[in-house]
Amino acid sequence: METMMGLINLEHEQDFLEELTYFRSGASMPFAARYRLIDFTLSNMVRSNIQEVAIFARNKYRSLMDHLGSGADWDLDRRHGGLFILPPDWNDPTDISKGDLKHFHNNLDYFKRGKSDYVLISGSQFISNTVYDDLFQHHLDNKADVTLLTTSYDTPLPEHDKCMKVDIDENGWVTGLSNDRKKQRIFSGVYIINKALLLDVIQDCIAHYKDHFFLDGISANLENLNVQSYHYDGYSAIVNSVDSYYRQNMKLLEKTAYKDLFLTGEHVLTKVGNQAPSNYQEHANVDHSLIATGCEINGEVTNSILFRGVKVHKDAVIKNSIIMQRCNIEAGAHLENVILDKDVTITKNQALHGAKEKPFVIAKRKKI
Repeated sequence: METMMGLINLEHEQDFLEELTYFRSGASMPFAARYRLIDFTLSNMVRSNIQEVAIFARNKYRSLMDHLGSGADWDLDRRHGGLFILPPDWNDPTDISKGDLKHFHNNLDYFKRGKSDYVLISGSQFISNTVYDDLFQHHLDNKADVTLLTTSYDTPLPEHDKCMKVDIDENGWVTGLSNDRKKQRIFSGVYIINKALLLDVIQDCIAHYKDHFFLDGISANLENLNVQSYHYDGYSAIVNSVDSYYRQNMKLLEKTAYKDLFLTGEHVLTKVGNQAPSNYQEHANVDHSLIATGCEINGEVTNSILFRGVKVHKDAVIKNSIIMQRCNIEAGAHLENVILDKDVTITKNQALHGAKEKPFVIAKRKKI
């Protein structure tokens, strides 16, 4: 039985959420009241029978390591295989690699020791709840060197402008990759590559002083490679900016969107929290919101997302906002179109207002 090993490459996901990612990896960004962005990619891999997953993390990975731990919550705390967080540091005076090829070069042992002949590579910005079995079978059936997971959206959004677009022929073979905004077939950042080819591409790119595995090794060599496209029609989202982060979180307040992401497939796995149920006190008024465990609510919360351990005091009002873990909203405060990072305190009677198109963001541990 053919199998895959997994790689989550975070090298090209630096600071894409601005102040929200100044002190953390974007992959560890909280999402949808109780998850992190990386949970979706990891869950999809594990349910696709991928039993060894590596993560390329250059910097700011403390929060990521704290969230992932040993990988037990994703069944990746294994004697053989399991979860590997691979920083780029390496003391090799002969190493001339750069960019994400430095990660590939410095961690060749991960690929060589793996028993699988295929590697599934992904980032953390493509949000979906699926398995990659059909994608893998498509790759095998077409005897492709590389297979790209693509998708499309009925309504183009600003986050799609940053995504690579894919041109294919009548048989699904990829003929071009570009950033042409008029094209609707979007590359998700998820692809399968034959391991032997991956090792060859690494060496060739380094020998020619390249610095981007996908762009220089695959996109620039379409005429020499058999690259297939597999189109995914299920619910998905792209999160690659503060605006898209806010938009895609708030979209999950719609019952249809929430059901499509969380209730049509398997459970999305995440780090287990042991908080008590949320406490709705005498003056609590909550409507059309996602509330995680451990919250204490004695004010008004409307059309908002509250993560674990948030405290909302009497006469406080929260509308159209995202409030992360352990924030404290004191009496009389009024928040609208706001994103509060973890451990923020909003003192009595303060008013913060953003716009739906540009939410007001407060970095973690601030006191306003």
